[in-house]
Amino acid sequence: MSDTSPMPVITGSPPAAPPQRGPRLVLYAVGLVAVAVVSGLVWWLIRSGGGVSGQVAAPTEENPLTSGEFSYTVVAGPQTSTDCAGNAYGDVASWFTQHPCERVVRALYTTRSGEARALVSVVVVTMPTATEAQQLKLITDTDGTGNVNDLVRDGTASLPGAPSVAGGEYHSKSEGKEVTIVESEFYGEHTDDALLPRIGSDALRLSAALRG
Repeated sequence: MSDTSPMPVITGSPPAAPPQRGPRLVLYAVGLVAVAVVSGLVWWLIRSGGGVSGQVAAPTEENPLTSGEFSYTVVAGPQTSTDCAGNAYGDVASWFTQHPCERVVRALYTTRSGEARALVSVVVVTMPTATEAQQLKLITDTDGTGNVNDLVRDGTASLPGAPSVAGGEYHSKSEGKEVTIVESEFYGEHTDDALLPRIGSDALRLSAALRG
């Protein structure tokens, strides 16, 4: 056999070209990185308490004692009763015997503005209906008809040197079944015909502190 015999011819298809590994591989790698980043962010939110539901922290409730023009300090009360007739005087007490209330809450506050110091009585009366609440406001708004006692007038609170708020500034408001009554007066001999009405009007918001 000759060493110079021709090599056998191999027939068939040429070997397949290797797959392209350029742009497609880069996009795949970028996608993996993006998934990893998002997964890490979600895990961090869960661990940090942020959650993934877009929860928003509840707003902080305002303190009615400090959220207005003047700041107030509680000096007596709140005192709660269901006997409005027994805690009133004049025509108002008589009216309550025919129209019993659901509840009356009374409290006393002090507030300062510069050198002026005022005592403020806040009373919140809850009636069975809004109509009766409006009727009560109409009666208490009328001069000479009496009112609900403040805590000093009926002896519940003993505050040396306290002024008579019943003879001072008067304000009221009716909201649904509630009537808020505010009486205020300065301590000592202080007078200010512009300041006291501002205090009385501002103190109407203290009804929020007497609810619940």
